[in-house]
Amino acid sequence: MRENGRVAADYGDFQDLVDEVSALLGAPATLEDRDFRLIAFGVHDGDDEAAVDPVRTRSILTRRSTAEVRAWFERFGIARATAPIRIPAAPSAGVFTGRLCLPVRHGGVVYGYVWLLDEADHSPAQLSAAMSVAARIGDRLAAMSVAGTEAAQALRALLTGATRAARDTAEDSLRKALGPDADEPHALVCVWPPDRGGKRLAASPPDRWAEHSDDLPGARTVPGAAAIVRVPGWGRWETVAVLVRLRSPQVLAPARTAATRVLAALAASAAASAGAGTGAGTGGAAGAGRAAAEPGTGAGAGAAETDGLVAGVSDARTALAALPGAWQEATASARAARAQPLLGPIAKWSGIGPYRLLTALPADAPPDPAIAPLLTAAHRELAHTAEVFLDHAGQAGRTATALAIHRQTLYYRLSRIEQLTGLDLSDGESRLLLHMALKAARL
Repeated sequence: MRENGRVAADYGDFQDLVDEVSALLGAPATLEDRDFRLIAFGVHDGDDEAAVDPVRTRSILTRRSTAEVRAWFERFGIARATAPIRIPAAPSAGVFTGRLCLPVRHGGVVYGYVWLLDEADHSPAQLSAAMSVAARIGDRLAAMSVAGTEAAQALRALLTGATRAARDTAEDSLRKALGPDADEPHALVCVWPPDRGGKRLAASPPDRWAEHSDDLPGARTVPGAAAIVRVPGWGRWETVAVLVRLRSPQVLAPARTAATRVLAALAASAAASAGAGTGAGTGGAAGAGRAAAEPGTGAGAGAAETDGLVAGVSDARTALAALPGAWQEATASARAARAQPLLGPIAKWSGIGPYRLLTALPADAPPDPAIAPLLTAAHRELAHTAEVFLDHAGQAGRTATALAIHRQTLYYRLSRIEQLTGLDLSDGESRLLLHMALKAARL
């Protein structure tokens, strides 16, 4: 269902429909998309411990199921089913309770599944009523899928348009796809691929780091996301853009929440892919998936949980035409988080300090001639000493403590830095040049 280009459904609709199925069949229900990503789940108020079996708990906490669970369910033909299917327990796959699966379909295509921890018998009338609700869910998911695809394509075109005319056309398409939401404030999130020892993840352009992860999470599975799409990044890198609706231009919390969710989802997918390739099963996916716990709990915030992925968040924009500028901010913030781990794994444009200037420099700009000798591998320790010294405002005592060296050792290194660069570290402009050059080298 669409009204003026907008899907006439929201997350509240899905929650209400899931609760309706639960009431019809008298069992707790969950709704997942066809990739087994959680969309909504019914509240369980009873004392039956079977209703909180590990698979359901994991789906709620991590928003996805393991590969073993998926394989067990799919062997019963749920992707082709048009009627309810009984699935027995399989402790070896982590499924300790039997289930009733209601396929969610529209136009002959499966869009998801309603799962009930239910081994009871139901009348044909009850099952027919529940399948009618599943059909309504399918209608809404199909409409959202179309709108999400349109919005993603339009967003990519807007962010990559080479001419004003191309961007204007893309803006019109994005406005139509978003409907009334187009006039709401938005922010952009840029997810940057991990640094694998300085090497790109694929040998031939364009670099598809999707080879190391499953498809992107659907926008409907990420709170506040209006569109998620892959976008060419610097050089041959490929990044992910997430358009996030905001409650107000001053509150960027929804963008950070969306970034946390996407980072965790991609890390979990990459871990699952790596586990499948090495025969390790999904232990890696489970570990990474745990990082996808509810935002605000700290899960998914560390480098280990995000598998080296970083994200940048732009300032808010109140006009779609301003999104290309927001994308530059988000990309710059992600680059800063990749260059300076202390800023990551999620960096906001307002919080990256000098990198707001440094990321505006050409990506292939050579280092300043005076600083170049310091950036060689042979002088890595001296470069680090110089950066720490300048980060501590040139205070020798604090610098020596931070480096865990004697103050005389620090003075010796500083003299060597002056000899190599020809700079006077007692001069403010020389310090500024050295500091900015060292920060730029991280990019």
